Amino acid sequence: MFEENSVSIEVVTEILRGVDEGIHVVDLNGKTIFYNEVAAQHDGLTVGEVVGKPLLDVFPSLTEETSTLLRVLKSRKEIVNVAQSYYNIHGKQIETINSTIPIRIHGDFFGAMEIAKDYSSIKRLSEQLLDLQKEKQVLKSKKKNKNVKYTLEDLLTENNEFKQMKKEAYKLAKSQSSILVYGESGTGKELFVQGIHDASNRRNFPFIVQNCAAIPETLLESILFGTAKGSYTGAIDRPGLFELADGGTLFLDELHAMPIDLQAKLLRVLEDGMIRRIGSSKNVQVDVRVIAAMNVHPRKALEEKLIRTDIFYRLNVLTFELLPLRKRPEDILFLSEKFIGIFNGLLHKNIQGVSTDVINAFQTYDWPGNVRELKHTIEYMMNVCEEAILDLEHLPAMLKENTLVARSTAETYYLKDQLHQFEKDLIMKALNHTSNNIKKAAKLLGIPRQTLQYKIHKYELQGAD
Repeated sequence: MFEENSVSIEVVTEILRGVDEGIHVVDLNGKTIFYNEVAAQHDGLTVGEVVGKPLLDVFPSLTEETSTLLRVLKSRKEIVNVAQSYYNIHGKQIETINSTIPIRIHGDFFGAMEIAKDYSSIKRLSEQLLDLQKEKQVLKSKKKNKNVKYTLEDLLTENNEFKQMKKEAYKLAKSQSSILVYGESGTGKELFVQGIHDASNRRNFPFIVQNCAAIPETLLESILFGTAKGSYTGAIDRPGLFELADGGTLFLDELHAMPIDLQAKLLRVLEDGMIRRIGSSKNVQVDVRVIAAMNVHPRKALEEKLIRTDIFYRLNVLTFELLPLRKRPEDILFLSEKFIGIFNGLLHKNIQGVSTDVINAFQTYDWPGNVRELKHTIEYMMNVCEEAILDLEHLPAMLKENTLVARSTAETYYLKDQLHQFEKDLIMKALNHTSNNIKKAAKLLGIPRQTLQYKIHKYELQGAD
């Protein structure tokens, strides 16, 4: 089989060597026939230590039941996105997310190929963060310090709708119900949620943030719910974020990125406040207010099945939509002045404001990055500005380009207006010269009489035949 397909196998081998993910291929006997450099780096080995050797000799902690490659050899069915924890021959623990598929050549079953994503370092970092979070909560409980940097007062706005929403947030902060916040990236969702926590009766208890899009599903579950010793290789008793946030608020950002299966487990916690660590049979009661946020509209998230209907209605008891900056035009200059004040202090400058041209440029820009983008724009301009006023020359490249396009469009309309005025003046002169005789004026202008009558009506001029 190798001889018949030697050219194609060589080509495929070269392609697989260049793939950015770990590739491991075994034959029917479980012996490695291909293993790329990325997989070797994941596993802390060299390619030579693995190729040509039985899988279980290189990874002795695995068995025919726990190895995804050997399971596919046995079942001849693919396995998708399964977590695997194992040790290599040097005793190093490896954590991967594997997708494993059977290999068939001309219909004959040949072996199995595994595509592995390493998340050992991510998991170690996340566990360290959990431990640090736990230590921080202990210190805060002793010092009784605040758990947030921002309050609702830090949400600055001149927009009446936004002001009304802040008033409502103050009122509903005292509630124990879950909250759903949605708005485009950069609209200040986390700042808003911190403000709600600060205004609530939970202000002296933990405020913990977790971005649901930042880590793999299996790891996210252990971070949220914790682990029990022995639940998987290397697992220890560790509380999850729900236990660490007990008495306070857990902010789940980008909820729509949370896997659907995990959303079902979250729903159970929202319903009865009970969590169970992975690998444990014991339920733990927690008192946590969950506030979730999305940067897509809930209707779109439901239509695209990014969020379960039941969890949406469970979270949607209280809802806030943060307006994008383009729908709050009065806030653009207002916030610009506030940011200038902030960066004057940080950068030791004395910028007095922005030019009229910059105001026009800001007002015609859509601000896809919203308040965050405006803040970064002001910061950039103040770093490069040596004068007292921020001007067009200080704009970032993208805004400069947008300003040039806007100016070009404005000049086009200006030319059109000038042409209309010139045409109107010529018609007036022709009518005056011919004593308002439309027929003679049309002949003088070199246009049909009907056309002149249309233009007289268009420009609201007086003419007589």
